[in-house]
Amino acid sequence: MLTLHHCPGTCALASLIALEESGLAHQVKRVNLAAGEQHSEAYLKINPKGRVPALATERGILTETPAILVYIAQSAPAAALAPLDDPFELARVQAFNSYLCSTVHVAHAHGRRAARWSDDPAAMETMKAKVPQNVADCMRLIEAQMFEGPWVFGEHYTVADAYLLTIAGWLKGDGVDPADFPVVAAHRARMLERPAVERAMAVETA
Repeated sequence: MLTLHHCPGTCALASLIALEESGLAHQVKRVNLAAGEQHSEAYLKINPKGRVPALATERGILTETPAILVYIAQSAPAAALAPLDDPFELARVQAFNSYLCSTVHVAHAHGRRAARWSDDPAAMETMKAKVPQNVADCMRLIEAQMFEGPWVFGEHYTVADAYLLTIAGWLKGDGVDPADFPVVAAHRARMLERPAVERAMAVETA
């Protein structure tokens, strides 16, 4: 059985949704980030990065959301969570997920974890002040150039949809009005109607 190390309100939600969509046997273990559990000796043995998500498989631990998502998709081909038989289309999914991971999530993180990049209080405040603009710029690019509709990659639902839902859920907290991005907002509404997403959200709020 797969074990997802997860904390509500984090990017681990994307992996949880993918697991729920996949039909793969899994369990969820909550990591209390607020209490610093991610820095405990026990958890660092699981993920030395001290972050979530981490997915325990029979072959070892996987970290980083794009890697976990494609692993889940490839482990459950019948669920059709990615275009596994088309190298180019699969690479497009990976490119989208990598953008969310390396650019959008980092823009968000500058508001809450500016200390990762500077010890200067003034510099940290400057980084925080840029979050709304940077995140909005990312969402604008996604709506204008990357989103095909009704799902990220057109008619075919993929793990990229779970990841976009997760990241877009942070907009209000980043000082961005979701109403400014109607395409992403409509996508979120569609996602919330999916039974797998409902189950994942129930875990988040349990």
